[in-house]
Amino acid sequence: MLDSWNDFFVMVGGGTAALAGLIFVATAVNLEVILRNATHRNRAINMLSGFTAVFMACSLALISHQPPRALGVEWLVLWVIATVIFVRGYVVAIRTGMSSIGLNAARLAGGTACYFAEVVAAFLLILGYGAGLYVAAIAAVVLFAFLISGAWLLMVGIYEEQARTKRS
Repeated sequence: MLDSWNDFFVMVGGGTAALAGLIFVATAVNLEVILRNATHRNRAINMLSGFTAVFMACSLALISHQPPRALGVEWLVLWVIATVIFVRGYVVAIRTGMSSIGLNAARLAGGTACYFAEVVAAFLLILGYGAGLYVAAIAAVVLFAFLISGAWLLMVGIYEEQARTKRS
């Protein structure tokens, strides 16, 4: 069952690895600004951990001769951890209120729904339902969009903070 999904996992895994690398470089270049601002710091953590989770999920799916139930258990552990990191980071960013760019209930709900869908997909695989792969694939693509837009919001926030600092 998993073999027919290999192309999807290779494509998505490769894309997320590349984007995680770009986020890492952008974070390193702007490290001082990110460390001063709790919103930027938590958004950077969320983007890196989100892209890393998608990459790891794809990597785990590519392990050959692995039963879908084993993959479900691996994904369950991975996505529960990733969900906790995402929700915690978003809540801390909202509470600190240092940068309000993109911090709203809709983004929190949408991102959380994507992570939750990955957890549901893991449970479906554990229960023996191949539909878990479809749920995971759709959730990963939508999560990918959330992560890319979150990375963009991080860069915009950094730019605006630097512009404010120059004016001061």
